[in-house]
Amino acid sequence: MESFRIFAWWFIVGSVMALSVIMLQGGIREVLQAQGPLWEVKLAELLTAIAGGGLLAGCVALILNRIKKP
Repeated sequence: MESFRIFAWWFIVGSVMALSVIMLQGGIREVLQAQGPLWEVKLAELLTAIAGGGLLAGCVALILNRIKKP
């Protein structure tokens, strides 16, 4: 259960950090100004990048937690 809490916390942190980087680079503006429907390419790219940032942070946190324990 502790591993799940660690992963969930760092998944959220990683997702928010990925979202903030995308926002700083102007990705949100591109999605909002897209000519076609939002659920096609741009929104899928945005969500996969955010989920990827969360997965990366969560997995690294689990690995570091495993290394820390004797």
